[in-house]
Amino acid sequence: MKHIIVFTALFFSILSVFSQDDDNPVKWSQEVKKISDTDYELVLKGNIAEGWHIFSQFTSEGGSLPSEFDYKKVGEGYELLGKTVESETVIEYSDIFEVDEIFFKETAIFTQKIRLLDSSVNQIDINLFYQVCKEVCIPVDQDFSFVLDGGAAVKEEKTIDEHSKTLGAALKLDLKKKELLGNSHDGVETGSSLWMIFGLGFLGGLIALLTPCVFPMIPLTVSFFTKHSQQKSKGVINALLYGFFIVLIYFLLSLPFHIFDSVDSQILNTIATNIWLNIAFFLIFVFFSFSFFGYYELTLPSSWANKMDAASSKIGGVMGIFFMAVTLAIVSFSCTGPILGGLLGSTVLEEGDVAMNLSAGMTGFGVALALPFALFALFPAWLNSLPKSGGWMTTVKVVLGFLELALALKFLSNADLVGNWGILKREIFLGIWIVLFVLLTLYLFGVFKFPHDGPKKKLSLGRKATGFLSAGFSIYIILGLLGVSNLKLLSGFPPPAFYSVFETESDCPLGINCFKDFEEGVAYAKEVNKPILLDFTGWACVNCRKMEENVWSEPDVYEILKEDYVLISLYVDDRKELPESEQFDFKYDTGRVKHIETIGQKWGTFQTVNFNAASQPYYVLMSPDLKILNNAVQYTDSDVYLEWLESGLKNFKSN
Repeated sequence: MKHIIVFTALFFSILSVFSQDDDNPVKWSQEVKKISDTDYELVLKGNIAEGWHIFSQFTSEGGSLPSEFDYKKVGEGYELLGKTVESETVIEYSDIFEVDEIFFKETAIFTQKIRLLDSSVNQIDINLFYQVCKEVCIPVDQDFSFVLDGGAAVKEEKTIDEHSKTLGAALKLDLKKKELLGNSHDGVETGSSLWMIFGLGFLGGLIALLTPCVFPMIPLTVSFFTKHSQQKSKGVINALLYGFFIVLIYFLLSLPFHIFDSVDSQILNTIATNIWLNIAFFLIFVFFSFSFFGYYELTLPSSWANKMDAASSKIGGVMGIFFMAVTLAIVSFSCTGPILGGLLGSTVLEEGDVAMNLSAGMTGFGVALALPFALFALFPAWLNSLPKSGGWMTTVKVVLGFLELALALKFLSNADLVGNWGILKREIFLGIWIVLFVLLTLYLFGVFKFPHDGPKKKLSLGRKATGFLSAGFSIYIILGLLGVSNLKLLSGFPPPAFYSVFETESDCPLGINCFKDFEEGVAYAKEVNKPILLDFTGWACVNCRKMEENVWSEPDVYEILKEDYVLISLYVDDRKELPESEQFDFKYDTGRVKHIETIGQKWGTFQTVNFNAASQPYYVLMSPDLKILNNAVQYTDSDVYLEWLESGLKNFKSN
């Protein structure tokens, strides 16, 4: 937890410190000293802002990261003479890492001697990685170029071959009336979506309150604030402050995920649909679930909690209350950790801005967790109405364990879909879910127990109600498996209907004839003279499945899709490798070069370059001659979608 908090604070500092280059706390200057015709001395000097420091190349292992130099193309025209020499450093013992750390204050000077092996070499390029620290540490990766004759540095620009240029040019469309795209219309407003995710996080926090790691701490903590304050009002203020810090801590935990948004428009999609990451999520959730079943307990090192607790007692005041909140987060991790993991997992499965979704969810979780501490401080008499701790909390943990297993299966399904392994087909997925919820039902009705369950007692009303709910859900899935129900409540979670153990007429949604290659689809649209529905989708895209199963399945929408449009579905998370002859390097207008080697990379780049979008589902209507027919839409309802399709068809016929 300590490292997580440091990392979130680190990210927050990155945003504030490096929002402008001028704010970098280290100002670098460089100098080249000629020693002889072949020998030179490269000098790099950093002036460090007051209160900041950077670490030596030789700081102790196990502490903060050392500075590291990477001399480009060393041995190709020049060689290094000895090691990089440093100016005077400071040595101090770190209580956090428990090692001696070596670092620079105010000034850092690095000197490296080189010898030319080729007289034509005129420039030495160096990369320096270092950490600049002040309460938190910020990693910096910086390039420097030393010109030996004092001229201007030349930056090497990555070039691409003619084959890549040709394929890259083919990826760019000559769209007509592109201005009609506008801002894609999303029937579910972003604000509403964030509130929904906030609500899910809040629900997760309420569930966490019912676990044995958190529930018993409510009366103890509230009593501490109300009884150990000379004035009642001060005790209430401290309890409210304690609740605020709980919310702040969980919000801060989401901040590192925002950094991905600025790296690559496709990176969050790549992370969410990465096969091995999904398998890792699957294994982690299985591990979490068995901890809820009582086979072992997840705990963070007790020394972390002890240090936080000691800090709260020693410091006192506002910061002391903050460390008390951190202590709560640490000691309750065995119960909150798996729930937070579920929140992270479900957020990754949601489409849209993953980082914003996670921040909303984590904030909701923190608010729910903090709420009782604030309310009971304001109304201490309510403490008498709290139910006593007992076996019911163990039941809550077991129910959560089964839910974790059900969610874990979704990640394994994502990996199977993206990898096209054909292992976890729709019927197998649903069959495993049926087994899980039947077992949950049997547990709730006392047929079997887990290791941490107490002696068998009379079933409570709440346990019976939950058991009947689980049994009803099992029957609902069975009816769906038998084709009696369409399982709309689960749309997006099981694999699509066409991903079946039985042979299907089409591997397209709802059996609609579709193309999975843009050029082939356009050629067919020209042949039949029909408009194109360009569908940017993904195998692991939950909202794509919801649209197909809830919106496309509506009779009016289905009819117009099947009869009046040519459907081109491009899967941006397809990990199948392109034939070698179709792999290429794509160069963006910014100069960045991206290697395209999979089908998903090709269509993801295609979407970004032509439509300036990176989310799925994303729908575009166009004519066969690439004329945009109206605005793009994303996740929306059937009425809006039908009106959009009819408008596009009308515009096509009038042109």
